[in-house]
Amino acid sequence: MTRMRRLIPLAAILLVGLSSCGRSERGAATATPLKIIKTKTGVEMVLVPGGWFQMGSDHGQPDEAPVHKVWVDSFLMDRFEVTNALYDLVDQAEVESEDFDYLPLGNPSHWKGPQHPVEQMSWSHAALFCNKRSLLEGLEPCYDIETGKCNFEANGYRLPTEAEWEYACRAGTTTPYPFGSDPRLLKSYAWYAANSGKRTHPVGLKKPNPWGLYDMLGNVAEWCNDPYSKDYYRHSPERNPRGPAEGERYVVRGGAWTSSAEACRSAYRVGEDPGFEDACFARDALGFRCVRKVPPDLLPGNR
Repeated sequence: MTRMRRLIPLAAILLVGLSSCGRSERGAATATPLKIIKTKTGVEMVLVPGGWFQMGSDHGQPDEAPVHKVWVDSFLMDRFEVTNALYDLVDQAEVESEDFDYLPLGNPSHWKGPQHPVEQMSWSHAALFCNKRSLLEGLEPCYDIETGKCNFEANGYRLPTEAEWEYACRAGTTTPYPFGSDPRLLKSYAWYAANSGKRTHPVGLKKPNPWGLYDMLGNVAEWCNDPYSKDYYRHSPERNPRGPAEGERYVVRGGAWTSSAEACRSAYRVGEDPGFEDACFARDALGFRCVRKVPPDLLPGNR
């Protein structure tokens, strides 16, 4: 099944999600947040600088290999996973669009606390949220509603590429976790199977990674923009890889409240059905955070 068939239209897949119910090493350094900006809707985003990093792992699952050098351009990333409060604000807002009638979808999350991350989110749910959030802030939406294709030149919100996600998660580290190699330390940085109490928790309660990003590991697993391919690393481009052109599954990263410590490593990757037809994660363990292009006035040399 091709990507086109899977994603036409985005709204159609949403119906599945709405009707479903769920089930000293370098990394050990003290967190030093990068530049933080606030959006028009009051959301904190971290300005992640462009750079090279070693993506993947030769000591994990087969689809994490080979380790390969990757360049990622600078981008803005939400400091926290999208919360129920933010989702409801955007979902209930009235926006004007010539291409699509963005009616409120309703919040399918199992745990409704305002600072809990949204969950039970299909890939299309997340993409439509990105578009509506963009319109609410006067930005150009990234996603084509008919095809689900992302316009990376638009200045609006989108899901991170898999490379952007891992680059931000690692935050300059090369160890299995952003805090080092010892999984016993994970409890200080993530809500996962050993300490979650079988549920999500409000965002930002655990320690951030070295770049000031919270809950990159655990709490809810996060959708990426890329279709999933187990051997993509063997032939992906060196600069700004964006995944294969199409695929039946999409990449999910970071592990969740249901995950083992092993599944919360920086390089661990999963391919998940975008509409929940055959989910690996419990549906109430799937959420997301957004990224967008850095505005010209924040780029080096323009300040």
